[in-house]
Amino acid sequence: MADKKYDLIVVGAGILGTFQAYHALKKGLHVLHLEKDIYPVGSTVQNFGQVVPSGMADRWFDYGVRGLDLYSSIQSKCDISIRNNGSYYIASDADELKIIHELSDHYTTKGYAHAMYSKKQLLDKFPDLKAEYVQGAIVFEQELSAEPDKLITRLHSFMKQEFKNYELHYDHSVIDCESTGDTVKVRTNQGTDFISAKLIICNGYDFKTLYKKDFENSGLKISKLQMMRTVPLQNIKLPGNILTGLTIRRYESFEAYCPSFHTVEVPEHYRELREHGIHILFKQAIDGSIIVGDSHEYADVNNFADLGYAIKENINTLMINEANRILPIDASQITTSWAGFYSQHSDHIFELDKDSNIHIRTGIGGKGMTASAGYAEYCIDSLF
Repeated sequence: MADKKYDLIVVGAGILGTFQAYHALKKGLHVLHLEKDIYPVGSTVQNFGQVVPSGMADRWFDYGVRGLDLYSSIQSKCDISIRNNGSYYIASDADELKIIHELSDHYTTKGYAHAMYSKKQLLDKFPDLKAEYVQGAIVFEQELSAEPDKLITRLHSFMKQEFKNYELHYDHSVIDCESTGDTVKVRTNQGTDFISAKLIICNGYDFKTLYKKDFENSGLKISKLQMMRTVPLQNIKLPGNILTGLTIRRYESFEAYCPSFHTVEVPEHYRELREHGIHILFKQAIDGSIIVGDSHEYADVNNFADLGYAIKENINTLMINEANRILPIDASQITTSWAGFYSQHSDHIFELDKDSNIHIRTGIGGKGMTASAGYAEYCIDSLF
């Protein structure tokens, strides 16, 4: 293996690493892709599967919009589970209505297609929503959703079929990197060495294996999110990404572009929810089950273990109670609950060039599913 030289080795087969490999392959490069687990189990499969540029600001919005085209292009060739069901941000009170109208003003100037739904329009489309909650919505019909437990492995299968210069190895943890001249050599836990012109490390929230000291002083944080899935609910039809009042009061596009975001008061019934970083999202899977969440707890990379893996039932109870204000969902319908983790950085991404050959790109946070495709294209264009 060590005698074979690749143009690029990518470490990490989550969505960010996978699109680094994809864009390099589009340039005709010979790419080796290494994943430490027997298949991806990290942030990419622990989330909602929502592709929502509308929630992003600045260059991340642009990456997200580019991602819509990239996902749709791949889906036209192979079913990677992408569905064009749109995104719906539901306002529950007058303040949230004001904020979504301000976002509408921004996106009108920006030329990003959207619609404003009245209470009646939204309830006509989603009659299962509780009328007392719904006051109106801003809608982005072009936005996408995916099945997070299916997308990444399907994307890998597509890439293996599409590109002869793509090699993917699961269960290969990179334990050492050595840069010499114009090459970099990596060693895996399988005792195998690989040589490449360049190496990109997209390591998710694994900060103990490679460059531990760099990550300890990086400013990276790890977020723990609690999410739940219901049994299939055939009586409820909820296509699309459903985002709610707490999301309007959280996402960066509203914060960046809506003047009222910074002046509206927090209703009393939101206060405890916000203390746990809770905002309520819904995404219905093809089988009719609904993912509900999520909450946010944080720790720096040196104290990841403090977050623990246990599910806090009081947080789940808070989420179910708030979800039930919006949809007829209760605890008896929950079949699965889990903790997901992702890394994030105050600069929205952690970029470190160890030298001209070794490049670290991680900490994309909750933007991963939306922005990775476009951001990775920018990265590959910069490096090649």
